[in-house]
Amino acid sequence: MAFHEIRFPANLSFGSVGGPERRTEIVTLANGFEERNTPWAHSRRRYDAGVGLRSLNDVETLIAFFEARAGQLHGFRWKDWSDFKSCAPLATPAPDDQLIGTGDGETKVFPLRKTYVSGLQDYSRPIRKPVLGTVVIAVAGDQKIESQEFTVNTETGEVTFTLAPDLGTRVTAGFEFDVPVRFDTDAIQTSVASFRAGDVPNVPIVEVRL
Repeated sequence: MAFHEIRFPANLSFGSVGGPERRTEIVTLANGFEERNTPWAHSRRRYDAGVGLRSLNDVETLIAFFEARAGQLHGFRWKDWSDFKSCAPLATPAPDDQLIGTGDGETKVFPLRKTYVSGLQDYSRPIRKPVLGTVVIAVAGDQKIESQEFTVNTETGEVTFTLAPDLGTRVTAGFEFDVPVRFDTDAIQTSVASFRAGDVPNVPIVEVRL
């Protein structure tokens, strides 16, 4: 799948609406009880970029970005302002934010992930597009130095250690991240008169699997 390692202008995604989507199949039995199942292991996010447009200059920037991606053909990065850190939105990412694995003395590559916890349940979300320069790593609480003790592949979300973490040690990470997305339409319709009247175009964005 074609993917461009470029972020949708963050000033345009600010103010957009959207969030996670799940797919649940529900069957009502003859006795009134339900059976619920899902074919999706992970949620999928959807957004509307049109809400973030504030001027005709923003519309021009949107059209240029849309044309450069050839509509739905090429994916790109998206900053979800409501969820783009390993920590709370107003906090700064720290190396102990998220557990990404446990050392076994042999494994050197660990994929980044973010865990959402509510009550006794949790969901582990793969992070494929960390932001360059934001990833901090610790092993057994000892912060590591990037480029000397580990490297980060910002295109896959994988952390590679120079030396494999020892058996039983906790590998943790803090980071900022983008969502891999594409346009969910091959047409963007705009009108100067309508825009000035407060009618913004509908620009659907959908997360892609990588």
